[in-house]
Amino acid sequence: MAKGAGSAGEPIELQVGDRTVRLSSPDRIYFTERGETKRDLAEYYLSVGDGIVRALRDRPCMLHRFPKGVSGNKVHQKRVPAGAPDWLETTEIYFPRYGRTADELCVTELASVIWAVQMSTVEFHPWNSRRADPESPDEWRIDLDPMPDCPFSRIQRVSHVVAEVLDELGMRGFPKTSGGRGLHIYVRIAPEWGFPQVRRAALAFAREVERRAPKDVTTTWWRKDRDPAAVFVDYNQNTRDHTMASAYSVRGNQRATVSTPVRWDEIDDIAPDDFTIATVPARFAELGDLHAEIDDVAHRLDTLLEWADREDIGEDEDSVEAVDLDEQ
Repeated sequence: MAKGAGSAGEPIELQVGDRTVRLSSPDRIYFTERGETKRDLAEYYLSVGDGIVRALRDRPCMLHRFPKGVSGNKVHQKRVPAGAPDWLETTEIYFPRYGRTADELCVTELASVIWAVQMSTVEFHPWNSRRADPESPDEWRIDLDPMPDCPFSRIQRVSHVVAEVLDELGMRGFPKTSGGRGLHIYVRIAPEWGFPQVRRAALAFAREVERRAPKDVTTTWWRKDRDPAAVFVDYNQNTRDHTMASAYSVRGNQRATVSTPVRWDEIDDIAPDDFTIATVPARFAELGDLHAEIDDVAHRLDTLLEWADREDIGEDEDSVEAVDLDEQ
């Protein structure tokens, strides 16, 4: 795939739908241990176009940029820079902690994704709300986050407990690998609650999972107090301005892993590094987008909020303020 490190190559033009996107330095190696280039990264995103656009559509999106490849410094970018094409869509987000706003990328078409790759973006981190009402999430995110000594087999085991509780709630969850050593499950919800209420519901759910698997799961917020071999169900991923890598996002590591949708019945048979920019295109061509039906239903949080009331979970319990990772 790669053409060597001697030259970054002459700019090329990629036809993406009705748009032409210029890609500079296409031969710059982004993943030095593997050899994939900036062009390989763009071609990967073209190969999963329907999936990545569905995952990002109409969501404010923070970009994780690696101008020198993943061996270099990472830039967390909220603001779309001056000089962006006039067809690129953005949405204005207010950050009350700083009393300022930022125009964030809002993907509506695949060309927006490839433009971001041109800007050296590797990872896409969307909000769990959409620009029509950014203060009302329509996505509840269950993050199974492994502690340093936690084996992936424990993540797999806990995922079945999550599936069990979701099934009892009558909710459909859509799992994906994190691109690291964890697992994410997304649930579409009616956008009728704000971030504090969604987070309360997420904490109530996490505690129920912990009750059913106390040897495997922790909901203890402070890292120093957690079992180093446990699975932390990170309910705070539902706090305002906390973002996670989207489905089909490449991760900024030398393994070039991808946060990849999976079927529930294959979770026991996968390994975190199975899914990379080299392997996911063929999988996508064969299976299509396993999250294609994610927008077909929007579940309600009433039962989970009743659980939160029962446990007297407040809106600020164990909460942490999102860090504003501006400002480029």
